[in-house]
Amino acid sequence: MTTPPALGITAPVRLDTPAGRWVLVVTAVGSGLVLLEATVVNVALPALGRSLDASMAGLQWTVNAFTLTLSALILLGGGLGDRFGRRRVYLVGVVWFAVASLLCGVAPSLEWLIAGRALQGIGGALVVPGSLALIQSSFHPDDRARAIGWWSGMSGMAGAAGPLLGGALVDAAGWQWVFLSNVPVAVSLALLLVAHVPESRHGKLSGRFDVAGAALAALGLGAMTYALIQAPDDPGAATIAAFLGLMAMLVFVWAERHSRTPMLPLGLFASRPFSVANLASFFLYGGLAGLFFLLPIQLQVTSGYSTLATGLALLPLTVLTLVLSAWGGALTTRTGPRVPLAAGALICGLALLLATRIDSDASYPVDVLPVVALVGIGIPLITPPITATALSAVPDARAGTASAVSNGVARAAGLIVVAALPLLVGLPQDAANNPAALDRGFDVGMLICGGLFILGGLIVWFGVPRPADVPAAPIR
Repeated sequence: MTTPPALGITAPVRLDTPAGRWVLVVTAVGSGLVLLEATVVNVALPALGRSLDASMAGLQWTVNAFTLTLSALILLGGGLGDRFGRRRVYLVGVVWFAVASLLCGVAPSLEWLIAGRALQGIGGALVVPGSLALIQSSFHPDDRARAIGWWSGMSGMAGAAGPLLGGALVDAAGWQWVFLSNVPVAVSLALLLVAHVPESRHGKLSGRFDVAGAALAALGLGAMTYALIQAPDDPGAATIAAFLGLMAMLVFVWAERHSRTPMLPLGLFASRPFSVANLASFFLYGGLAGLFFLLPIQLQVTSGYSTLATGLALLPLTVLTLVLSAWGGALTTRTGPRVPLAAGALICGLALLLATRIDSDASYPVDVLPVVALVGIGIPLITPPITATALSAVPDARAGTASAVSNGVARAAGLIVVAALPLLVGLPQDAANNPAALDRGFDVGMLICGGLFILGGLIVWFGVPRPADVPAAPIR
């Protein structure tokens, strides 16, 4: 099937040219800034909780307000980029993200901060799908897997560096600078984007977009998240919210099936590799989100680490992610995605099993370092192949939408896991000040998250075909 070319790019760029390197840097930094914000806050949660007198539910909402709007609207962001220009929508997202970060940094109360985090997620929903779609539409097909590997490494390094950066900022200047530091980076990124990245969009897509779908997705995910977080304190309200969330998601699927311009084109799932990659992503990224939520709190509350020491403890994960991600992309090109994905899932599952040894008497070299090192090896084996699998299975005209689906699934997984874990493992509202209760819940949480990795690996092993030409899904 012949796909009409994207507008605004006369020829694909090569990765080894200056133009290619600028596209890679600008897209990776933007995506990395959003991923950083998803992890940098986690290490600041104990300090933030003390400053704003937040309960465990308050800490969950601090994380999930961002993830909720990001995952609910990321499909809309991808569709907007495909229709109105990926660079244009990316630029709007970067500026929006900067303003929302400023609002978070000056938040005088927990409610203000949660609202600011929700606004940050809206900006992220415009940035992340545009980032990957610009790579898919800009680079020569022979360079795409390698470019995605570098993109994964550079943006993933930012996410992995979050705990270290957050620890340094909190100890040196206070938790507010976890947010305020985003502003100058975003402004610089916007200037580089205008100067060096060409516009890209598909000329035959309608300018209409799916407001009803976006509203239903946000309502469904929001209600389900509320139900999971509030269930211990208000079971009646949680039950009602869960029912409303389920109904909203069912209506969302019906609406997308019957919409002339759906936010989520269900025809994309006619591709088996695309469907399997996204199903596996749900479990793999869910396990990762659970780890990044609980581990920084465990190290500080139970093991007695300072905020900065927690960031330093997780530094090997950052380094390994950066060093190995390009290799993970190249390995995917040579062998196909099936083996690297399954191996990465198994390695991360083993790491979380070992994480149950982290307690009040944990030794860093014996108990903590093996966990972060194994996760640092596993992530580069997961991110490039699962991204390349999803994007290669759809036409370039749907690159933004496909990227948004993949990222939306990953963020929704994190949203649900972070909301559900404290309930599943029995963490009380004062867990951040109760080392014994936190330690018990942490062990069970790591076993659950390890199981999610293993399940994701099994889905990949049995669901992703061996290297072969796979036809792209039709545009619907």
